[in-house]
Amino acid sequence: LVMVAINSLTMLFLYGVLGGFLLGVGKLPVPWQALLLSIGVYVAFPLVAGFFSRKWLLATKGEVWFKEKFLHTLTPVTITALLITLILLFSFKGETILNNPLTILWIAIPLLIQTIVIFTLGYFLSKVLGLTYENAAPTAMIGASNHFEVAIATATMLYGLSSGAALATVVGVLIEVPLMLALVKFCLRTQNWFPHETCTVNPEPDVNQRVGN
Repeated sequence: LVMVAINSLTMLFLYGVLGGFLLGVGKLPVPWQALLLSIGVYVAFPLVAGFFSRKWLLATKGEVWFKEKFLHTLTPVTITALLITLILLFSFKGETILNNPLTILWIAIPLLIQTIVIFTLGYFLSKVLGLTYENAAPTAMIGASNHFEVAIATATMLYGLSSGAALATVVGVLIEVPLMLALVKFCLRTQNWFPHETCTVNPEPDVNQRVGN
């Protein structure tokens, strides 16, 4: 969770700066107002809302209820939302993807190389630094992942749903989802390369007694 929080804060402060710079290098000027709006709506607002809602739930319901009840209820919702998003994206862009295989290939190759290289650097640097598997795997996975939800929103807002920029972000999702699953499988197969965290299990009262409702 700490890694995810740091990643979100880094994106919050650097996404607009790096995005504006790289688009400027590519001679695709983008208004700063549009970048700031996309960051505010798709990064800052969820981050702030999550912080205050978590704080309120912990104060009113308690940490045990939050972990045992709320998080278990929320997990299927996030997975369902992701699946719905993917279905909508491919329903809009499915025909374009099928009719332009070479274009899709040219978009996919650098994304594939980028993800594998960054994952490899993160995973093996974690090995060199002596991190545990529980820290090494998330470090490599988070580092290699791309925030395509923000990219899709930004590209759609700036260039429209039928634009090449929007197509590139959809292809990014198409590549990243199966690739990330493959990298997760790789991490599971190589977890013996790393030491594991040792945890002491203390006897605790029944969950229903602690939750209370």
